[in-house]
Amino acid sequence: MSVKHIPYKNTGYYSKLICDYLEQKEELKSFYGHFPNLENFKKQIADKKFSTENRATLVKALHRQYQNLNSSDEVTKAINLLSEPQTFTVTTGHQLNLFTGPLYFLYKIISTINLAKKLKETYPEQDFVPVYWMATEDHDFEEINYFRIHGKKIQWNRPDTTDNDSGAVGQLNTEGLEQIYELICAEFGNTNSARDLCKLFEDAYLKHNTLTEATRYLANELFAAYGLVIVDGDDADLKRIFAPYMQNELVTQTAFDAVQTQAEKLEEAGYGVQVNPREINLFYLAEGIRERIIEKEGRYFVNDTDIAFSKDELLEALAERPEAFSPNVIMRPLYQEVILPNLAYIGGGGEIAYWLELKSFFDKVEVPFPMLMLRNSAVLITEKQEEKLQKLDLSIEELFLSQNDLVNRKIRRISNINVDFTPQKEHLVKQFEAMYSIAQETDASFLGAVKAQEVKQLKGLEHLEKRLLKAQKKKLSDHVKRFTSIQNELFPQENLQERVTNFSEFYLHYGKNLIPQLFEALDPLDYRFTVVTQ
Repeated sequence: MSVKHIPYKNTGYYSKLICDYLEQKEELKSFYGHFPNLENFKKQIADKKFSTENRATLVKALHRQYQNLNSSDEVTKAINLLSEPQTFTVTTGHQLNLFTGPLYFLYKIISTINLAKKLKETYPEQDFVPVYWMATEDHDFEEINYFRIHGKKIQWNRPDTTDNDSGAVGQLNTEGLEQIYELICAEFGNTNSARDLCKLFEDAYLKHNTLTEATRYLANELFAAYGLVIVDGDDADLKRIFAPYMQNELVTQTAFDAVQTQAEKLEEAGYGVQVNPREINLFYLAEGIRERIIEKEGRYFVNDTDIAFSKDELLEALAERPEAFSPNVIMRPLYQEVILPNLAYIGGGGEIAYWLELKSFFDKVEVPFPMLMLRNSAVLITEKQEEKLQKLDLSIEELFLSQNDLVNRKIRRISNINVDFTPQKEHLVKQFEAMYSIAQETDASFLGAVKAQEVKQLKGLEHLEKRLLKAQKKKLSDHVKRFTSIQNELFPQENLQERVTNFSEFYLHYGKNLIPQLFEALDPLDYRFTVVTQ
């Protein structure tokens, strides 16, 4: 295995906001606390205060969530360590995508586990527990009901049931996944690795009743040996800890003004805004329902339902059934930081972007803001693919180009005709410089005519250059096919591999070595794109 790194800003796949954040640009420093390097974790540890009472509630809740799961000694030890005042967490979160969804699910968790290990090496007097926060309360089933392998979309279409797919996805039953099991086992083949994957899918989805249970089992099977602790926030005891913050949101609506102001400052600094706050950033959660809570003239309504409360009735419901209230994208980060002794959140570019809108909100409610870490990103290249790249004289950096730019560059390089008309254009510009000297001694209309003629002739050269390039592409069509074929393999749908392809495709190739090799290749504190070649 060989590992190479490319700056994120050189890939073309990351926003200016993320690239500037990684470079610690001055204009962004007010939007976060400590930048995530090893030295700054000492400051974050000092900042993070977490009560003994909350630790006890957290540990009790986790043991209950794990009671039907045969977990590893490493996980049990990690959960028990959370009782101790010197123990902290580092956390990532992800939706309950079918069979993990895109490959970056693995990268998120591996980044988190590797970070906990590095922190323990650097700060041996503390303990660090890696946490995966399951997004069990999300309600967009269409975002999570499929994965892709070998260019095929494997989609779970739930049969007609009494369940309402607009409710929290974690509560959905796993009915209908028997057909997916049969489909993927035929797709995987009959190797040892294929049989391992089929059994993993069967044990996760056909032997568990809900999507939450299935996903917990799946993630535990993949990462229990590394001490990963899986948290389900859809928990009455954990939400009871968070209830005072939810009451504040319902009554004073602190988040709206704080987040809106910070979002406006990001826009003023020249960056886009990832999410916009609502007046109330909580949902009402019931069977088949996860709908926004809206306040109108002193009464509270659950959107698109007949459910309504007076203020007193709503606060009474919160006190009695905190599990019926669900944080949205603005409040969920706060929920996480209130119930975990957490130091850092590891997420993708979009996640880091919306976290950067939240610091002023955290300051107002007096909760320490976590360090924000961009998860590892990678492209995996097989030995066979590496051989193709060498034969085609294609560099990794060139693969990040758009397909049109890649083909144009390579055709220009291999063509026996010079397809680059840059020298001709430069010569033309010099000729017109002499014409401008003459024109300046006449009237303005002649000067304008010279300029128009220059533009016309330059456009003519550009048109001829494009026609010649098109002709050479046709002549060298076999090369074009090979260039685009290998790029499509490594950048499916002209996107990053990790955002499209499921881990199973690589497990079929690498088998049980896949995850250990990823642990070896990915460094959570190296903020560059990783290229892994076998």
